[in-house]
Amino acid sequence: MTLIDKIKNLQEVNLLSKHEQIVHGVLDAIQSGILKIGDQLPSINTMVSELGFARKTIVKAYEELKDRGLIESKKLKGYFVVSEETKVVLRVALILFSFQRFQEEFYNTFRKELGKKYQIDVFFHHNNSAIFSSVFQNIQGKYGMYVVAPIPDLNLRPLMEVIPPEKLLIIDRFIPLNKSYSYIAQEFEESTYSKLVELLPKITKYKKFILFFKEDADYPVGILNAFNRFCSDYSISNSILEKYKPGAVQRGNVYFFVSDTYLWDVLKDIRNSEFKVGKEIGILSHNDHVVKEIIFGGITTISTDFKEMARKAASHIKNKKITQLIMPSDLIKRNSL
Repeated sequence: MTLIDKIKNLQEVNLLSKHEQIVHGVLDAIQSGILKIGDQLPSINTMVSELGFARKTIVKAYEELKDRGLIESKKLKGYFVVSEETKVVLRVALILFSFQRFQEEFYNTFRKELGKKYQIDVFFHHNNSAIFSSVFQNIQGKYGMYVVAPIPDLNLRPLMEVIPPEKLLIIDRFIPLNKSYSYIAQEFEESTYSKLVELLPKITKYKKFILFFKEDADYPVGILNAFNRFCSDYSISNSILEKYKPGAVQRGNVYFFVSDTYLWDVLKDIRNSEFKVGKEIGILSHNDHVVKEIIFGGITTISTDFKEMARKAASHIKNKKITQLIMPSDLIKRNSL
């Protein structure tokens, strides 16, 4: 029995549309061994001739099979079987900055919410535009859905807009694309500023407010803008440091960390110097994590709920609707201020 025979047999199933008959026919052919990895599918013209279906019906079916990761199109050659995982309903490319704690939290929840029927392949760009472009070009057209934490560089916008809006979801960092694209992102400047104002009585207990911020890293510039505006508006003595020099911790300072790169070094020096966190030295951090709930009686954080972001991203993929959402930031007050 051939693939065409499989599809013709399904024409007797009234509940299946024509494009579903093709999809199920290919699934059956793979499961029964008629089609194997590397085999070529009939061309669109052949399918039209053999089945009498409209060309757009064949294209729609082949596109669904591509989205599931079962077949792949090769330019000027046709369509070929590339996977035998017929239980997968959608192949998803997840592109992240790196596997930091909060991004691992996002991935674990995202994986759990989608379930085993969705194949998730993870890629990292490390805030490097060349790597981002290379990853995107290599995976373009091979996935049914692209979930991307982008570099906020408008020069990369045309690269992302090659992906159809229904197949691209922007997460974490926001980048302005065509209005038909979906996003579930953070807003950094106004949310950080408002949380700093809320913390004003605690921050003013200290002599100086210090932000660790590296402009050549993947730190959101909105946090830097919020810090500068807050210190200016409320006449807060401050400084901005790119690096922390071991042993440089001083009594009377509040240290604000955008990433955890130097947080652990500062906390180690605080412990060795026997300073009291929350009284002699203040600590404020972006992006919450379970460890920050525990150490030194708890670290105060400004954070988005990445588990909730992951749940909403999974829901977007399952429901196939336009989602345009800015996630709220939470101020989690603990003993470090």
